[in-house]
Amino acid sequence: MDASTEAARGLTDIETFLYREAHLRAARRRVTDFTARAPGLTEEQKSGIERWYLEEQIYVARMVTDHIADSISVMEEQHRGRFGRWLRGTMIAMALITVVAGLCVTVVIGSLR
Repeated sequence: MDASTEAARGLTDIETFLYREAHLRAARRRVTDFTARAPGLTEEQKSGIERWYLEEQIYVARMVTDHIADSISVMEEQHRGRFGRWLRGTMIAMALITVVAGLCVTVVIGSLR
């Protein structure tokens, strides 16, 4: 793997990490605000709710990410198929043009004799 590929992968990893941390920080803030407004909860109950909510947010984020990755994979496969068909059609057209051009040259040379 060359340096530019490694650098691009590293930047993607950093971006993913920062996005995930920002999402979790916002989730922590939401659940802390929620538990602060719920009267009568013990610290242990608040901690349990916060832990559950953050685990749920991590699970949901993973599910969304997997769904997006699967959708991208499907789209890439469809694009690859369309491009393959287009390329085959182009190659067939070029072969036919070459054959027709060859026949035209043969007819022109044959008519000069």
